[in-house]
Amino acid sequence: MVELQINTTQNVNINFIAASVGERILAYIIDLIIKLAYVVVAFQIVFNLLDWNVAIEQMDGWSQTAIYVSFLLPVIFYSLVFETFLDGQTIGKRILKIKVVKIDGYQASLADYLVRWIFRIVDLNMMSGIVALIAIVTSKKSQRLGDMTAGTSVITLKNNVNISHTILEELEDNYVPTYPNVIKLSDNDARIIKETFVRAKAARDYETLIKLRTKIVQVVEIKDYNGSDMEFVDTILKDYNYYTQGSFITNSF
Repeated sequence: MVELQINTTQNVNINFIAASVGERILAYIIDLIIKLAYVVVAFQIVFNLLDWNVAIEQMDGWSQTAIYVSFLLPVIFYSLVFETFLDGQTIGKRILKIKVVKIDGYQASLADYLVRWIFRIVDLNMMSGIVALIAIVTSKKSQRLGDMTAGTSVITLKNNVNISHTILEELEDNYVPTYPNVIKLSDNDARIIKETFVRAKAARDYETLIKLRTKIVQVVEIKDYNGSDMEFVDTILKDYNYYTQGSFITNSF
């Protein structure tokens, strides 16, 4: 099991578990079966149901090649299209609950998926995938050559804890919030803040707490705040729960 540490755009580290070689191979096999099924069905429709055999045979070689290639385009661009529109997943990856992510914390772009797709020629098509297998096993971040070039890796989503569980805070019935601007945060922001806060507090990492407080003040646009760094972050998390987890609605009526 390889653990990946991804530094987010807010300079906070999040740990993920890299997808295993077995998971990636199984996802590849599922995608391969889907592509083979498409080829069989497409050619059955064209050559048997529509009976285009005679018309195609009368064409010159270039025209025949163009027709065959056009039918194979969905297979050729399969991974590129699905990873782009399914946020780093093909059908096989979605079934196995794994996905492609950027290791620098940014959202993977079309350019990143394109680089991975181009390197499939070397990683997967040459030597029956041996190159990709060796690269993944020997890489510290479980990356094939395409991942190394694109700055991506494949992680498993199976061990992820639901965001609502990670940001939940116990609030008293008469709790009064301090910073209403916390609604500018997203659930993912709150999760990152809490995970970092818990680790820093346990390790007495005061430097990280200072950085965390500074970043929160900047993002949430808080002008005046009181208390220690620990008290401030704790209040931010409780306020966020107050406004987003139902306490505000309940106490308003």
